Amino acid sequence: MPGAWQLSVREVASVAGYVASLGRMAVEFVPGNTIHGEELFRSRGCVNCHIVAGKGSANGPELTAAGARRNAAFLRESIMKPAAFLPDGFLVVEATTSTGSVIRGVKLNEDNFSIQIGSADGKRHSLDKLALKDLKRLAGQSTMPAYANLPANDIEDLVAYLASLKGSE
Repeated sequence: MPGAWQLSVREVASVAGYVASLGRMAVEFVPGNTIHGEELFRSRGCVNCHIVAGKGSANGPELTAAGARRNAAFLRESIMKPAAFLPDGFLVVEATTSTGSVIRGVKLNEDNFSIQIGSADGKRHSLDKLALKDLKRLAGQSTMPAYANLPANDIEDLVAYLASLKGSE
């Protein structure tokens, strides 16, 4: 792409507005109770792995603008079958320490000597790989529980809440 030095301030603003609009979802009617969906999001512990408006933990995707980027069908499927849409680079690992403790969570970082894992309880673990008894890479798995067993109304309320999250404009 050529440099943008030749663009006027107004043209740069227009390009920036266009780029910001990419990937945004068209407005759709989503049935459900957003207030109850937010209560479910908190009571089911979703905030232990997801951030919304700066609150929560970052083991899972940040959801502040989930409704601006994903339609209701995608959000519903993500709730019911979390492993169906794993982001690139997402990997669940299970490390067994020399004492036999098992730490399962999302791989946050790894090099030749160590691995950092974010566990579902919100803790971060930095482990020396040489000191581990075992390290399993669980490709295609998610640490998020599937909520397919929730009552249909609760699923619709969660979807409505997530769809309402549009981020800041």
